[in-house]
Amino acid sequence: MAAPVPSTAERGAGQDGGVRRGGTTARWRRWTGTGAGRSGAERAASGGNGGAEERRRRMEGGERLLPKGFPKLKNDTFLRAARGEETEHTPVWCMRQAGRYLPEFRETRAAQDFFATCRSPKLCCELTLQPLRRFPLDAAIIFSDILVVPQALGMEVVMVPGKGPTFTEPLKEVEDLLKLRQKVDVTAELGYVFQAITLTRHSLEGRVPLIGFSGAPWTLMSYMIEGGGSTTMAKAKSWLYRHPEASHRLLRLLADVVTDYLVGQVAAGAQALQLFESHAGHLGPEQFQDFALPYIRDISQAVKSKLKEEALPLVPMIIFAKDAHYALHDLARAGYEVVGLDWTIRPQEARAQIGKDVTLQGNLDPCALYAPKEKIGELVKKMLEGFGTQRYIANLGHGLYPDMNPEHVGAFVEAVHAHSRHVNKHS
Repeated sequence: MAAPVPSTAERGAGQDGGVRRGGTTARWRRWTGTGAGRSGAERAASGGNGGAEERRRRMEGGERLLPKGFPKLKNDTFLRAARGEETEHTPVWCMRQAGRYLPEFRETRAAQDFFATCRSPKLCCELTLQPLRRFPLDAAIIFSDILVVPQALGMEVVMVPGKGPTFTEPLKEVEDLLKLRQKVDVTAELGYVFQAITLTRHSLEGRVPLIGFSGAPWTLMSYMIEGGGSTTMAKAKSWLYRHPEASHRLLRLLADVVTDYLVGQVAAGAQALQLFESHAGHLGPEQFQDFALPYIRDISQAVKSKLKEEALPLVPMIIFAKDAHYALHDLARAGYEVVGLDWTIRPQEARAQIGKDVTLQGNLDPCALYAPKEKIGELVKKMLEGFGTQRYIANLGHGLYPDMNPEHVGAFVEAVHAHSRHVNKHS
């Protein structure tokens, strides 16, 4: 069963409560200067009816905004579905909704190094907002990359055209673990992500919630050892058999960094979190139980504990473990409010394994968006019939592909809203 969720009053609380000194939030606030008191005029300018104009003026002037005084949320459908509350329509968003299928995305990213873009809060904010300008999505997800975590540990990762992310010096031997930072100050190493989240949360002006995310430990470990993408993950999996103790040391280090990173994202303004275990399908059930699930579970527990300690909102958390059909029962009991699904499992089978106390997210085959718009509508209707319209968040079973037609993405979003409203109205 998913971890208990806060009451409506707790969820409505702001992010300015007191925190214990030395925590992630305290470091973030000291770094941004939010620990200092503000005058009544400053507080009034950051919120209320006149806050939007003032925020826009400050953003255009290049001023760093603070993670407080956020605009009131206007569309909370995604958050209500994540918590199992009734919704008027099924909320929908897409993994990689800020991506190369959008011409404006390609124009913004032109001649710009990928990770340099990730380190620019202004560009990340712009890329995050672009799909919201086109489609009536129910959530935004911050533009970033899961491999910023290995970078924070001291590894160099570059984006090679035509090849993808590449580690200049991947981990080869157990001794290479000594090259990694054993203590990572996420505020110092990943503060640019926090800045992007804060800027984007203000820029959204309450339109929809903002999702933060991270890669899960096994997925990050596999990249760090393989040196990039792989069809077999043979090098990384060999570590699990040859060096199980060293593998656990690395996974524990990653879990600790990911925990602090996710808490920092909430402190910066993220209203939900997704953990991507994208390479789960390369593991069998036993290896997943030993080397992935314990850290997935630990991250959920540790994040929720630290959020409570630091007086931050207990935001809903999503686990997306691609191709881990064999583990759905366990994932449903790992402490996440939402379990994301890929397209290779039937909705009814997933619900039977996961139960009724956890929200499901997914799972249209991304390639379905190559179909004519009418066919997309039919596929969405069938998907909604399988999942139902409640305790459900519509999404694809993986991310959008670069060659997809934006109009077909719009057809998907509109079909989810139209069909779910029709079902709810006549049920």
